[in-house]
Amino acid sequence: MKQGILTDILDYANRADPYPLYEELRKTPVYHDGEGPYVISTYYEIRGLLHDPRLSSDARNRTAGGADPLGEEEGGEGGALPPSFLKLDPPEHDRLRRLTNRPFGPPHAPHRIENMRGDLEDTVKGLIDDIANGTSGSGEGTERIDLVDQFSYPFPVTMICRLLGVPRGDEARFHVWADTLAASLDPDPDADAEEREKVTHDARMELGMYLAGLIEERRKNPQDDMLSQLAAGHGDLAMSTMELLSTAALLLIAGHETTVNLITNGMLTLLRNPDVLQRLRAEPGLAVPMVEELLRFEPPVQMLPQRTPLVDVEVRGVTIPKGSPMWLMLAAGNRDPQRFEDPDRFDPDRKDVQHLGLGSGIHSCFGAPLARLEAQRALSELARRLENPRLLEDPPPYRQNAVLRGPRHLWVACDGIRP
Repeated sequence: MKQGILTDILDYANRADPYPLYEELRKTPVYHDGEGPYVISTYYEIRGLLHDPRLSSDARNRTAGGADPLGEEEGGEGGALPPSFLKLDPPEHDRLRRLTNRPFGPPHAPHRIENMRGDLEDTVKGLIDDIANGTSGSGEGTERIDLVDQFSYPFPVTMICRLLGVPRGDEARFHVWADTLAASLDPDPDADAEEREKVTHDARMELGMYLAGLIEERRKNPQDDMLSQLAAGHGDLAMSTMELLSTAALLLIAGHETTVNLITNGMLTLLRNPDVLQRLRAEPGLAVPMVEELLRFEPPVQMLPQRTPLVDVEVRGVTIPKGSPMWLMLAAGNRDPQRFEDPDRFDPDRKDVQHLGLGSGIHSCFGAPLARLEAQRALSELARRLENPRLLEDPPPYRQNAVLRGPRHLWVACDGIRP
């Protein structure tokens, strides 16, 4: 890959604030350096392409520009899992997503997320109580809190484990695999491709073996969880074993990775905008529009580096050849001044926030209803209970990942924690 703006965006030195680079990138709505991917950075073009059936999410349709960044393998050769429905096109995508949705949402499970509200409330309160009691493992008491390790990470992990039926005590095992697979999303041009592929393959295989054991147990002893219901199937509509393993892996990882960033980015934004934080404390209902603005302003998924045109596609006068890699820069589109007035301002009262933070089209975020609810509850309760919270490090240290962008730690001091 040539040295240029795309290299700068991927450079960790710019992770804390890539938005000036996105602004520069939008000056060339279809960027191509002659060798790398075609990069789309403007709102209307991205949204149109997310709904365009001529674009594929299946890396097997790529004829140029490298392998699938997710490291998923066709057919699951060598013991690896096959692509999840996130990486498939219709009709396979539609069939698997529809089957996955049966135990998750309407019309077959209309109350699944609503019935989790009590667990959400209890988990949020319990984690903040642990911080207040100094029992969260930090050893720092309430004066110095790492909101990532002590709150933003354990909250969605706990909830996705309960939803799926994965033992919470196994988190230490799947955390390593999840980190490896999340890192494989990152289009790192400097990485050793062969070594990276091996590490990713091994992580997927180990995760698959772990989930296979859980699913076998659920078939013998069904519980009221999604793994049990997915394993039971629906007559002729049941997934194959490999499809079930791949879907379970996707739900386990995607079910917490992005929400960790959403909550952490949200709290960082609130601490940088104390007037909004004060409003949220007094107006808990503000959390609903505020989370939508957060998904625009600091989206947890910054880009989609895995789209491929099935035919030659013209975008803004540029012909993108069939089979070429395409990157859709969601975070750049979310701050496109052609779509959003004063886009670099965080405004929870902004009207018509049709952001790209959860994608759009057939691949829009499967877990969006749960992610929204988790973020609303988490940020409302943090705003209510933390007394005079303030950043101890700004900018905070970020994760290496440019795709799933968020702080690795968020150190906060407060004067106390309200009951």
